[in-house]
Amino acid sequence: MTAQTDTPGSVTTVYKVSGMSCGHCEGAVSGEISQIPGVSSVQAVASTGEVTVVSAAPLDEAAVRAAVDEAGFELVGAA
Repeated sequence: MTAQTDTPGSVTTVYKVSGMSCGHCEGAVSGEISQIPGVSSVQAVASTGEVTVVSAAPLDEAAVRAAVDEAGFELVGAA
């Protein structure tokens, strides 16, 4: 994955997700979070458990938690 440059007006949030251990895990989490309206970029890193999300506006944490749950992992919270 490549680093994304923030565009004016975008919000970058880093979340901690437990249970990711490989590239497949990263893809599952990224795929679910990217379906949330307003999300323009998702980068998950299994080795750190961090998921960086760039969106047009701050996201509802419940929506992010539901997406992470759907992928089979647990949202610990914002990093």
